[in-house]
Amino acid sequence: MSADRVVITPYRDGPLLVRGAYRIEDQEGNEIEPGREVVALCRCGKSRIRPFCDGSHKITAFRAPSGRESRGDGNGVVPG
Repeated sequence: MSADRVVITPYRDGPLLVRGAYRIEDQEGNEIEPGREVVALCRCGKSRIRPFCDGSHKITAFRAPSGRESRGDGNGVVPG
């Protein structure tokens, strides 16, 4: 993997893993220092250290695919 390339991997029923030369900012543009090279970002919304994952998805029975999600209700992502 190139040092200037960011790779984001969604884990089934878990967080988004971010690897590479990334920068995380809040909505005002202030940097959020993760303190490590690879981070897990919360997808379940229950983490106490958001935007980072603390494993809460395991106890809340969070469910999400590891790939692209599609829904037949017209509100989800439809494969193109």
